[in-house]
Amino acid sequence: MPVSLPKTKTLIGASLLAALAAAVTPAQARTLDTAHGEIEVPDAPERVVTLYEGALDAALAAGVMPVGAVTTRGGGDVARYIEPHLGDQRPAIVGVVREINMEAVVGERPDLILAGPRLSDEQYRLLSRIAPTVVPTSPGITPDAWKVEARQFGEALGREDEIDSAIDDVEGRAAELAERVQAGDVGATANLVRWMPQGPLVMSDQLFSSGLLEAVGLDVASDDLVNGRGVHSDPLSLENLSKLQGDWLFLATLNEEGDDALAAAKDSPAFARLPVVENGQVVPVDGQLWTSANGPLAAEAILDDIEAALVP
Repeated sequence: MPVSLPKTKTLIGASLLAALAAAVTPAQARTLDTAHGEIEVPDAPERVVTLYEGALDAALAAGVMPVGAVTTRGGGDVARYIEPHLGDQRPAIVGVVREINMEAVVGERPDLILAGPRLSDEQYRLLSRIAPTVVPTSPGITPDAWKVEARQFGEALGREDEIDSAIDDVEGRAAELAERVQAGDVGATANLVRWMPQGPLVMSDQLFSSGLLEAVGLDVASDDLVNGRGVHSDPLSLENLSKLQGDWLFLATLNEEGDDALAAAKDSPAFARLPVVENGQVVPVDGQLWTSANGPLAAEAILDDIEAALVP
């Protein structure tokens, strides 16, 4: 059930902010380079709020349980793949992906806030008055951007070694899977598609999950389809599905509407005629994980899906 959140406030009482600033000023601090310049962060933060799915993933991978987090895209709570890493503890929901509930953030009394690279300047100014706010310096849309961001979050948490170890584990597992995929001769190309009510979107080969498919030896086909924004194609009509020529089709939906649209498409002759459908190499995957998440834990979950599909 979607979480009902109070309306986001853009104004916070000056007296409350002043009190919080005094409360969270660390006795011992480290200086960190961020997208907003150098900031001081506490040596051992105890109350961390994450406002970006990659930050929540990295914090949990580093062994830190945040006190607050935002919902996943298209959902009312954290992403499903995160649930096994929470146990009896879980962060309070302090907003949705694009709308932070500032009152909820204040209520968690954070001593560190980890935000995403697309955080607006206005939100940064408000958040940085609550607690030191880390916005990573991201390389943009590249397959390895998640590693750069995760390492910066690990540095902010004082858990660099834990993040490095988690990334090493992902890279080692991907390399091992690549050997098995090559030995199995299962095919060399793939399409990653997010199925939406308005039609399928072919995802870029520069995305996080595409990079993992490439790491295990599959060439992700998308260059001639992705639009100028560089993330995905415009919606394809069913008549244009023939452009999906990969040996494998990884098919993601975000919510029930996407599931319903995909179910309808499967009844169409255009879908049934795709070689990948005829060969039984369509792999349904969780869109929350494959097209919205990033981080070491997400990478391991995606590799689980790839292993189950290609080298069971």
